[in-house]
Amino acid sequence: MKVPHRLYLTEDQMPTQWYNLRADMKEQPDPMINPATMKPAAVEDLYPVFCTELAKQEMDATTRYIDIPAGILEMYKIYRPSPLIRAYNLEKALGTPAKIYYKFEGNNTSGSHKLNSAIAQAYYAKQQGLTSLTTETGAGQWGTALSEACAYYDIPLTVFMVKCSYNQKPHRRTVMNTFGATVIASPSDTTNAGRAILAEDPANSGSLGCAISEAVEKAVSTEGCRYVLGSVLNQVLLHQSVIGLEAKKAMELLDEYPDVVIGCAGGGSNLGGLIAPFMQDKLTGKAAPRVVAVEPASCPSLTRGKYAYDFCDTGKITPLAKMYTLGCGFKPSPDHAGGLRYHGMSPILSKLYHDGYMEAVSVRQTDVFKAATMFAKYETILPAPESAHAILGAINEALECKKTGEAKTILFGLTGTGYFDMVAYGSYIDGTMSTYVPTDADLQKGFAGLPTIPGIQ
Repeated sequence: MKVPHRLYLTEDQMPTQWYNLRADMKEQPDPMINPATMKPAAVEDLYPVFCTELAKQEMDATTRYIDIPAGILEMYKIYRPSPLIRAYNLEKALGTPAKIYYKFEGNNTSGSHKLNSAIAQAYYAKQQGLTSLTTETGAGQWGTALSEACAYYDIPLTVFMVKCSYNQKPHRRTVMNTFGATVIASPSDTTNAGRAILAEDPANSGSLGCAISEAVEKAVSTEGCRYVLGSVLNQVLLHQSVIGLEAKKAMELLDEYPDVVIGCAGGGSNLGGLIAPFMQDKLTGKAAPRVVAVEPASCPSLTRGKYAYDFCDTGKITPLAKMYTLGCGFKPSPDHAGGLRYHGMSPILSKLYHDGYMEAVSVRQTDVFKAATMFAKYETILPAPESAHAILGAINEALECKKTGEAKTILFGLTGTGYFDMVAYGSYIDGTMSTYVPTDADLQKGFAGLPTIPGIQ
């Protein structure tokens, strides 16, 4: 069979259910901890923060498949199914016997996979009758996606955007404003959490943990408002499983199956979504693909973090999660890893990594942009910096195949486009881009703040 450059499923072939990876895990991630009681959180503990239905999805570890509501499927059809692409030109340039496929999630205005969960979360908020939502955003992809979804469902939205990204990407702000969202640089003086952080460090360039604190505070202090999150959470990985389900279906139509599945890793949303059905095969013994997470060396939660309970935010007001973490007080460098600069990793992915079901590597910023520019030249898509981490991982795997002569099948996730990242590309091209890698002493500062939980940690 001659594999086409791009394969689109039909609308009738789109998944009508999300896949809940936890239903097939041999051991479950440890439960979230309520910070008020330091006891395992109950679903009711999440109701003041999350939409009721999303809180239930967050705690559901047994329902294998969850129906996607018709209202969500209708909006999905605006931009889905997304294509599975064979990277013929990249393969030729690398001189590799490997076959490289990528699932491209950038065919929507947000330019990323984030819309898959944004639509779901806004839909459930509308169904519940909520009058507003809050969130955080790092690189701006999640904030843009949620702005789109909230505009569609007519829900007011406030976005706390990490300050360094707010300054680096003014056009991202403009897109969010176009869809009607209010965007605030975080840390800000609009919340108690933001004011406390600024009092300690007036020049703080922000972090996802900080922005989460501000967004959660506004949600719980505003009537009819809830907080929504674009990564890390179990519910987000559930919604993002549509990526992997589509990818697996498309590969089946081509009589293909990946030997290696590669995704960039920050909080875990795209990686968890892409690998979900392939990890199911691995957990159930049907197949044994290698699964590789690629993270920035500047924020190496999997490769250098500790597997421990930690707060999901800098202000320490969210539930605690057992995850690979650099400590909620870790201050990431203001580099162009963007949405991959979160201090922790999805509890689901952390557990799978801890139990040996997946691998992780960290890569330097300049190497990432070298891979990004090569990919752009040969595949004609300008990738987001986050996506380029997965591209580099795929290139390294393909070059290893060139050495060994193995014709492996590689699948990676191209999470989105980099058209709002021109400052980053410019700094790489003009040679001013640097690569920061935290020292052990730098990381120890974050580890020192890990919480003490009687009888647990």
